[in-house]
Amino acid sequence: MKRHTQFILSNLFFILFSFGQPSVAQEKFPTVDGYKGIWFTLGQFSTYGDKYSGGLGTYTAKHIPLAIHAPEVNRTFFVYGGTRSESEKHLLCMIGMFDHETGMVSKPVIVHDKMGVDDPHDNPSLSLDSEGHIWVFVSGRGRKRMGFKYKSKEPYKIDAFDLISEEEMTYPQPKYIPEMGFLNLFTKYTGIRELYFETSAYGMNWSTDQKLVAIKRNGDDNSGHYQISGQSGNKIGFFCNWHPNGNVDLRTNLYYFQTTDFGETWTDVQGNKVAIPVVNLTSSGLVKEYFSQKRNVYLKDVNFDSEGNPIALYVEGIGHQPGPENGSRKWHVVHWNGNSWEDHVITESDQNYDMGSLWVAGDDWMVIGPTTDSPQEWGAGGEVEMWKSNDGGANWDKAKTLTRGSQRNHNYIRKVVDGQDPFYYFWADGNPNEFSKSQLYFGNSAGQVWVLPYEMEKEQVKPRRWRSGWFSSWF
Repeated sequence: MKRHTQFILSNLFFILFSFGQPSVAQEKFPTVDGYKGIWFTLGQFSTYGDKYSGGLGTYTAKHIPLAIHAPEVNRTFFVYGGTRSESEKHLLCMIGMFDHETGMVSKPVIVHDKMGVDDPHDNPSLSLDSEGHIWVFVSGRGRKRMGFKYKSKEPYKIDAFDLISEEEMTYPQPKYIPEMGFLNLFTKYTGIRELYFETSAYGMNWSTDQKLVAIKRNGDDNSGHYQISGQSGNKIGFFCNWHPNGNVDLRTNLYYFQTTDFGETWTDVQGNKVAIPVVNLTSSGLVKEYFSQKRNVYLKDVNFDSEGNPIALYVEGIGHQPGPENGSRKWHVVHWNGNSWEDHVITESDQNYDMGSLWVAGDDWMVIGPTTDSPQEWGAGGEVEMWKSNDGGANWDKAKTLTRGSQRNHNYIRKVVDGQDPFYYFWADGNPNEFSKSQLYFGNSAGQVWVLPYEMEKEQVKPRRWRSGWFSSWF
């Protein structure tokens, strides 16, 4: 059973020791004087560098969502992995707020201190309930480090939180359905990575974890999956890949499953009920088979068309190591058109861990991602570009280059749920080849970019407009 803890408002600090990690409930959570992203290296090097590294404040694609616009107060709330100074690698799970009325951003608040952990796999994700309370879901890392759930003490405010639970939870993907509650998709490191979900009406008490997907071939000892998810009204859907015998470097295939009744039943895209956990390699949820082609699948984003049909953005290539020997990595959209799955290539880049987001409005689709392979070639990320399609994803053209002349690669461009200009998406930069400063940025639907302030002397600051590496002006 999970252990749930709710704190009463007090002037004292209560320090709880669970699983060897202290947590603090307090009146006002500490702020940091500016937006400083976490830098990380996985440490799995080959001829052309690390498998992935760099500025990973908005990592991973499997932390969903990182930002939500609240129309009731016209503010965007966003979470990321940060630090206190340019010289630190100590992970802080942070939340910030952009006020669309004033154009100002608040000082970021430390929701959870990871107590020396430097790994952005522990980054947070975000949810917002119908009363305006902000929920921060802090990822753990398998059974080695626990995950945490926090709830803001007051609606639409980020200065104080209550710790709700400590539990095994990796890659949290919370969804909130009005009048129903929360459905949280997440991973447990059982056999080796398997997909689970849980539900809660109000967030205080949660259902028992239920296993969703655990595919094994005959003879395999292990299963393994990554997922990305989205929401269209009461429909919650997710795409996942498969790791043969649990080997993450062989991730392949593409599957889709959904629920429209708050997890009571799960189906494929045509509404055929599937038994959970899904264990069959050839399940009716199979979207595209890549295993026989020896091609890897890296999941990026989910969206839905006007009919509620699912769409995935993903990257595929022939190997897990960076460099030219594994060829270019193709960016795809795959879309259920109501009768069949359509798959279209958008563009190519040089790294499996280049990550962007997908927007859909009728036949007008947009992808923003680091699809130019500089300044650090073969490293994760690059310069940010905007790609557009006006025929429902069939054909794509580069519409705009958002960044030029950068010193560090940009990566993990994350869309805002119900996003409004100018804070429509955000991301971080960093040098994947060496420890570096990491700044955070946001942009609007037209491709204009602002820099979140790295240093802040005041509680609220107007971000400056970023035009290129050699010219900028103030917002």
